[in-house]
Amino acid sequence: MMRRIDKAIRIGKLLDDLYPEQPIPLDHKDEYTLLVAVMLSAQTTDKKVNQVTPKLFQVANNPFKMDSLEVSEIQSIIREVGLAPTKAKNLKKMAKQIIEYGGEIKPDWNFLESLAGVGHKTAGVVMSQAFGLPAFPVDTHIHRLAKRWGLTKGKSVNQTEYDLKRIFPEDTWNKRHLQIIFFGREYCPALRHDLSNCPICSWAASKKQIILESRK
Repeated sequence: MMRRIDKAIRIGKLLDDLYPEQPIPLDHKDEYTLLVAVMLSAQTTDKKVNQVTPKLFQVANNPFKMDSLEVSEIQSIIREVGLAPTKAKNLKKMAKQIIEYGGEIKPDWNFLESLAGVGHKTAGVVMSQAFGLPAFPVDTHIHRLAKRWGLTKGKSVNQTEYDLKRIFPEDTWNKRHLQIIFFGREYCPALRHDLSNCPICSWAASKKQIILESRK
């Protein structure tokens, strides 16, 4: 049985070959607009977020302008994304919080995670993609692939993040996060996926996992 560290090395080489460049999939112009886009992406596709944010950023591309809007106005603009009512309230509250902290997004975990609607994963995306600081944001998609590939047995995204950080070098975390997302979309979907023909699952997944998913 291949060790996790050996799997990680082989997977890393394959991902580097497939995705030598890792464009950020959410359209944004700065740290604040990235934060907003990532927050909106929960339970919503990046494609849908990118369709909604141009209008939102046209009227509120900084916390001061966002705070000037009514929650109902924000909700009307973002109504097509999942959980729009809650996200609209959080955007308004988050804008006020940022203004109280000086009006700028800071590369600080405690600051980011204190903001309304911002969890650890969202904070990690901002830290890695906006500020270039090492982070390994794990969402449900990365969690699913890591389990398929036998890189973790974690039952939560937090445990999976811990396991992935242990087996991938820190200077690769930021790009691995994006590469795994791209790979999942192109080669390793959640449903109706033949693991035996996948460029990674075919050798990284256990026989038990391959059989289990073939029954879905």
